[in-house]
Amino acid sequence: MKNLELQIKVKDWFFIFIIAIFFSIILSIYSYFLIDENIQNALYFGLLLGIDIFMFSMVFINYLNNYILPKVSKKYWILLAIVFSFLSGFLGTILTYFLSIFFDIYLIEKFKNSYILFSIFIGFLTYFVAALLYQFVKMSNKKEHNEKLLLDSRLKSLQRQLNPHFLFNSLNSLVELLHEDINKAEENLVELSKFLRQSMKESALNSLKDEIDNLKRYVFLENVRFSNKIVLNLDIKKEYFEILIPKFSIQLLVENAIKHGFDKNKKQLIINIVCIKNKEFEIVVSNNGKPVKNDSFGIGLKNLKERLEILLNGKVLLINKELPTYKIIIGKKNEDINNG
Repeated sequence: MKNLELQIKVKDWFFIFIIAIFFSIILSIYSYFLIDENIQNALYFGLLLGIDIFMFSMVFINYLNNYILPKVSKKYWILLAIVFSFLSGFLGTILTYFLSIFFDIYLIEKFKNSYILFSIFIGFLTYFVAALLYQFVKMSNKKEHNEKLLLDSRLKSLQRQLNPHFLFNSLNSLVELLHEDINKAEENLVELSKFLRQSMKESALNSLKDEIDNLKRYVFLENVRFSNKIVLNLDIKKEYFEILIPKFSIQLLVENAIKHGFDKNKKQLIINIVCIKNKEFEIVVSNNGKPVKNDSFGIGLKNLKERLEILLNGKVLLINKELPTYKIIIGKKNEDINNG
């Protein structure tokens, strides 16, 4: 991974650009004011100087961070930073001098006669400003990195809470099948293997297709215990298959339906899953089992709620207690969070 100290984001470049313009204009206005010259000339000169220093800074910093600093010892970084920061201000001022002459921008007489000396002075000023900006960017990157590590840690902790009982139940069912139907036991072992392989993927997000495929395996394995009384109905367009959702999100709602909704007096527990895409992407999971008695979320649903919020700015809602129905709403994806 690239060193945090060498990472500069678009928002950082924007901030650097604003500082360069502000620094140059203030310096120019002060200089022109001392000789009682038109402030408009100072604005033109300052704006041009800020743009030139910024352009050299952007070129030098990118080159330095990508091609030089990663290959040399850290003990040389400060020296190289001083040299390149100085050059940004020095060369930016030189370029501004010639562009001002070309565009007929009024120049202070002392600056015209000693522009090299002024360029050296502004080069050193640029270094001091760059040193302050470097500390700001470094602290900002470290803060964001620490926040990301915290989120990753929370996600891994949440993922480790998933499906422990299901595995034990599947293994117990498999042991019983070995004595009853060896072929059925072999089929279940293959499906359990596929299920676990998919479950062990590092990513915190799954494509909808992968999630549904694993959900089918889950229901297949659970039907061993429930004598094929669980029926899964899916209404999902293929165009939605690549949408990313938190791993085990739909499965958790199906698991919840089986655990709390299964009614021995009914022939079947019918679970319906419908996907709808309007302004947001919605996944509606309903079943014909027992009504929901308590609308407060247990550990599993709280887990899903937190993962949805962290990963996708999403949420999960109970929308019908009598005909148990939950809705997952997928918000806008957070692009700064890596899967896993």
